Amino acid sequence: MRADLHIHSYYSDGLISPADIAAMCVKNGVNLAALTDHDNMNGSFEFERECALRGIKCVRGLEISAYTEVKVHILGYNVNSSCDEFTKFMSFVCNGAMERTMDILAKLKKRGVNLSFGDVVRERKCPQSPVHTMYIARAAARKGYASSPSAFYADMLAPGRPVYSALGRPSPEYALEVIKKCGGISSLAHPGRLTLSPSERLKLIEQLKAQGLDGIEAVYSGHTEVETAYFKEIAAKLSLLVTGGSDTHYAEGSRSVGTPVFFPSEELLSALNVR
Repeated sequence: MRADLHIHSYYSDGLISPADIAAMCVKNGVNLAALTDHDNMNGSFEFERECALRGIKCVRGLEISAYTEVKVHILGYNVNSSCDEFTKFMSFVCNGAMERTMDILAKLKKRGVNLSFGDVVRERKCPQSPVHTMYIARAAARKGYASSPSAFYADMLAPGRPVYSALGRPSPEYALEVIKKCGGISSLAHPGRLTLSPSERLKLIEQLKAQGLDGIEAVYSGHTEVETAYFKEIAAKLSLLVTGGSDTHYAEGSRSVGTPVFFPSEELLSALNVR
């Protein structure tokens, strides 16, 4: 069963609809998919419907944008969005996103970049979704402050850059706690992108395992073959499930649904309750 367990729609920072994603799954031979928008599951029911229409199995998911000293994104699968803890979490991240957005806009204004909150929220498709930092980047590019949203993000908004803000960011511990309390399983997203030394990265993964981490996204579009093999070894050493995904955001992007090719283990399928 070929799977892609890491895909984004326009319910967070992607630019494609759940229906678009389901169609891409059919085109690219993906039999099992998960929509993993940042910090929300607002597109889940729509995605389930579109997958059912096309005979694709799907898993409900999200990607929690957690931070410590570095960005540590946690994928959650089969999370019960009606759970009280998830409701509290959504309140936390939505309020935090608003606070962070206003902080960034104030910092940008001091640097001569004048964006209103209205400019930013016009970039999102779903009014209930947390305000994502990429919406700020898209608004800035639309007003001519950069050649592209990605260029503006890298130059101004990324961790360590001039107007980066850490306000309202959930910790990895909180992310894992919410996923676990709401009946889901967790996986560390794109571990190769952690801006840590190999020893620091391994120490972090071990800490996350002790805090309830279930899996690691060893198979990822941005990993080299060496990195994939390395993270599979870590998964085996720490008894973590191996997950895989493309991290697709756009129809025309460099990451396409179903790449790299990933076939879940029977253990993972059982944990995801996929038959």
